[in-house]
Amino acid sequence: MYGKSVGAAPLVKQLTLYTGPQCHLCEQAKAILDPLLARRGWDLIEVSISGNDGLNKSYGLRIPVVAMPNGDEKGWPFTSFQIERMLAADN
Repeated sequence: MYGKSVGAAPLVKQLTLYTGPQCHLCEQAKAILDPLLARRGWDLIEVSISGNDGLNKSYGLRIPVVAMPNGDEKGWPFTSFQIERMLAADN
């Protein structure tokens, strides 16, 4: 019989990038992330903290922030090598 194991989490290959309006650092972060994620087959989900009090409180002074599916985060500044290590550790 085939199927999912009880309690197994689905493999999600999505990296979340928390951004803000007119954020030049966010554009730099996307320039680092886009080619890296494309090579690894991951999707980039961009979430603006604008208009969300909870996200603004959590990330307002730290954007851009990368969040992994497992909850690990890395705030700016970051390098492609640092993100590559996070992606490798998540697999």
